[in-house]
Amino acid sequence: MHPNAFERITRRGLLQSSAVLAGAATLGVVGANRAGAEVAASFAHGVASGDPLPDSVIIWTRVTPVAAATPGSGVGPAVTLNWQVATDEGFANIAASGSVVASVNSDHTAKIDVTGLDSSTAYWYRFTAGSAVSPVGRTRTAPSNSADLERLRFGVVSCSNWEAGYFSAYRHLGFRDDLDAIIHLGDYIYEYGQGEYGAKDGSVRLHEPAHEIISLADYRIRHAQYKTDPDLAALHRKLPFITTWDDHESADNAYNGGAENHTLGAEGDWADRKANSAKAYFEWMPVRPSGSGSATQLYRRFRFGNLAEISMLDLRTYRDEQPTMRQVDDPARSITGRAQMDWLTNGIVSSPTQWKIVGNPVMITPCVFPPLEPATTAAITELVGIPQGGYPYNTDQWDGYTADRARLFDAITSNNIDNTVFITGDIHTSWACDLPTNAANYPGGPTVGAEFVVPSVTSPNIDDSLKVPPRTVSVAAEEAFKVVNRHVRYVELDSHGYGVFEISRGSTQMDWYYVDSLTDPQSDAHYATSYGLPAGVGARVSHSSIPLDPASYRPGASQ
Repeated sequence: MHPNAFERITRRGLLQSSAVLAGAATLGVVGANRAGAEVAASFAHGVASGDPLPDSVIIWTRVTPVAAATPGSGVGPAVTLNWQVATDEGFANIAASGSVVASVNSDHTAKIDVTGLDSSTAYWYRFTAGSAVSPVGRTRTAPSNSADLERLRFGVVSCSNWEAGYFSAYRHLGFRDDLDAIIHLGDYIYEYGQGEYGAKDGSVRLHEPAHEIISLADYRIRHAQYKTDPDLAALHRKLPFITTWDDHESADNAYNGGAENHTLGAEGDWADRKANSAKAYFEWMPVRPSGSGSATQLYRRFRFGNLAEISMLDLRTYRDEQPTMRQVDDPARSITGRAQMDWLTNGIVSSPTQWKIVGNPVMITPCVFPPLEPATTAAITELVGIPQGGYPYNTDQWDGYTADRARLFDAITSNNIDNTVFITGDIHTSWACDLPTNAANYPGGPTVGAEFVVPSVTSPNIDDSLKVPPRTVSVAAEEAFKVVNRHVRYVELDSHGYGVFEISRGSTQMDWYYVDSLTDPQSDAHYATSYGLPAGVGARVSHSSIPLDPASYRPGASQ
């Protein structure tokens, strides 16, 4: 198919918000609470699935047992939900079923790790409570570890701020039938109060609760609000999600002992706030954490046959506070924490798959003004305090923790590991980059792989922050940035949207799609560009003029 066929997506009528909401608000009468009393129930927050393994997948819902039992209210009877997983949409062939109690302890959410399933298989699932029936969701298990795969394809998103616009990126991903799963790289929700962080011309829609979220009830209410977005709800019903958090699921620029957007005293103890945010996240998201209590961890790994392994990172829970310029090279400071770094490096080095993919919440590419050669700038580094790699523009990223990045890159190079790709969110903009071991020596020195960064779904970027028309002041900045950082092959600072990421035997490729408007709930989207990394040691990022054809691939077709 000719590339121009992808330049505009205009299927406005395929998913209408009214139909989505109607399907998400089924009402009925439940006679299944612990006391045996009759209660009215609804499934107003939809269903979701996630964390697919070859023989299991998480399914999720939230039941409202009585009208007063709103999210975060802490009231309402416990309700027994029956669940079914079937191989057909009509539920004639039940593959697994059971029951679970939803109570105030979990904010009336319910999450089941459905086991004993077949690999690389599509399933449909639903929940019932008496005569109340949830919307029907569709999910898919991962291929078996021994599956000889030719291709995989994922939707990739990050940074979805309710007040900054409508989630059209989710809707356009939902139009596609060629995706194995959605990878969400963080900032699924935002913590700010009403009017604190909106779009270029103010808030498009308002957060609930109205204030900045701090308490457990606050975080539960905010998660619930996001789950009512019709485009997000529809995408959750269609595909499993693989997610991690970044900072806004708790507070801006979070680290292991606090956050930039947290004031001790006025906003309480950070440990309490972090625990509140984590509890609500694990309640409201279809994730499979390991451990329990304070030892619960979000970083985890997913294998897709012999083709790819995806390591999803948590770069907020264990990191040291963001550094000063003189601290960025300190070997004692970490962005991952020691245990997660060992897990990550050991996993990449020992992976049995061809491609090693890292779900990376913050950018790892060295980006500095300018990159300095350590051998010739040691005196300047010592006297002025400029880090050896140059002056980083954002120390909240891996640039603020250069020793950890060096440890990871050294593990990759010293073990001759090829085919490593980082897919990243956080910075609301689009990037395609080689990953040099020494940016000052690029392109002469070695590289360890590539990084592809997707834009925000809605969160403000450069033109929004400067309140200027898009593709004006940013264009010159993009070109100047690439001149100084030669390993940055593509950067676009203005647009919002999503990525479509394909992994194949010969290469990986990210396609960038940008939505036309954040204020139009039925906005169109258009194809922007593609960059990829060929397979093999020392491969470099290259531009592709041919976008991935949705008609060319169906999940499971290549098993």
